[in-house]
Amino acid sequence: MEKQEKIKLMEEVMDLEEGTLSESDTLSSYEEWDSLSVLAFMSVLTSKFQKNVLPKDIKNLVTVSDALNLME
Repeated sequence: MEKQEKIKLMEEVMDLEEGTLSESDTLSSYEEWDSLSVLAFMSVLTSKFQKNVLPKDIKNLVTVSDALNLME
């Protein structure tokens, strides 16, 4: 999956308009990055990327780029 597709997926998880996020954005600067979007993101990681992440992995995410790295 291309990087831009992953960003689009993050925008869907956070219920943002397409083109809103960039790699350098800080996740905490978005009020949409809340507990529900975190759970949705964890679900996407499991279903689309076959990754099982722990809450501590999510807690360590600072930027969109960090989230994209989990999708590798």
